[in-house]
Amino acid sequence: MAEERSQSTSSTSDGPSHSGPRPPRPAGAGGGPGGRKFFRRKKVCKFCVEKIDAIPYRDVRLLQGFVAESGKIVPRRLTGVCTTHQRRVTRAIKQARNIALLPFAQRH
Repeated sequence: MAEERSQSTSSTSDGPSHSGPRPPRPAGAGGGPGGRKFFRRKKVCKFCVEKIDAIPYRDVRLLQGFVAESGKIVPRRLTGVCTTHQRRVTRAIKQARNIALLPFAQRH
């Protein structure tokens, strides 16, 4: 009887049945090679294109484009700025914050 009980519990499974490979996704759903809807252009550094070496900390309009509404510095992967210019932008933003040209955080 214990043998029958162990056989009956092992034959039933509570989880989903895995009978084979997953069926293909419908075309146009996105993600795959055939389903891409938008072409993402490679981001080019704004400062390299315009050949700007020094990023002035007093240029608040320029720096505000690299600061989110919450007050955080926008990362390089979102802005498309190269590594060296991102470091210079970060330094300029921090200098502008120290002399109160830019806010440290968002107002409530």
